Amino acid sequence: MPEFSTPYPDRPLSLVQAAVGESLDTINAPDILERLRTTAVLVRGFAPDLASFNAFAKRFCAVSVFNESPNRLVLDGDNNIQSVNLGSEPFPLHPELSREPWKPDMCFFHCIDAPQSGGETTYCDGVELLKRLPQNVLSALENRALLYIQPAGPDILNYWLGTAQPDDVALANPPAHCPYRFRRFDNAVVRYFWHPAIHRTLLSNEAAFGNFLLFARYYLHNDRIPLFDDGNRIPDWIVEAIAAAARPITFAVDWQPGDILILDNSRFMHGRNAITEPQDRLIASYFGYLNGVEQVAGEIPNPPWRKPHFRPPVPRQPPSAS
Repeated sequence: MPEFSTPYPDRPLSLVQAAVGESLDTINAPDILERLRTTAVLVRGFAPDLASFNAFAKRFCAVSVFNESPNRLVLDGDNNIQSVNLGSEPFPLHPELSREPWKPDMCFFHCIDAPQSGGETTYCDGVELLKRLPQNVLSALENRALLYIQPAGPDILNYWLGTAQPDDVALANPPAHCPYRFRRFDNAVVRYFWHPAIHRTLLSNEAAFGNFLLFARYYLHNDRIPLFDDGNRIPDWIVEAIAAAARPITFAVDWQPGDILILDNSRFMHGRNAITEPQDRLIASYFGYLNGVEQVAGEIPNPPWRKPHFRPPVPRQPPSAS
């Protein structure tokens, strides 16, 4: 049977180690879910292929989402298994697809080829991060929402509103299955939604911090996504204080071929270190919605992304990150 280790001291990672010749089928999914309430989980020593990786992820999440961010390979289009970003730059911490209303519940990363140097995936517990934030930052975030505004091109308008050229009545009355509101500025239309600055985790119902803020500021150099709920820019001192609090509790997975890293996307943010030889690194990803969960706090009723075959349109100018 697989060997389950307790998290390392001051490091929220549970290791699941295979005995010789064991397959992923020998892992008890409820045991993994119990550990995911408080830690990340690293499955090591099973040497799965894509088919077994897909079957393993589907034991937790039968529905997955396609990530339309650029510079990714489609490894299994039927099951939304893609590579992670193929670049070499370091990535700041972020929950997957936190810039959209359909942020997945779980992240599964499978190391097919490990880099010779660098390229470690980093992770940070948003529950612990929230506890470490200075009081003035907490006061600025409590009972606030973050506003995400992005362009709404013809493909997006047609997907959600049924027409690429909606009039003002259609913009003001999106259908029930649409998670956005819309607004016209001159000849352009934007889409927007809000998400709490401090949210509750899915598996343990604890208060946590985790959103697109650090990625947008430190990688995209964009200070307009997200904004505070009133449309005001989030001050630099808040962003810098959050980044400083995250540094001592950000850890790295030094990949070995066959590894599978599992994260509760509502609790953990992840990123990566710079990669010396990106052509040597191939990590598969599966981003899914937990079986049996029909809606989480803040989602619209009957969210379409929790049903099979949801694939949002690719923006004309796609964002540069997940």
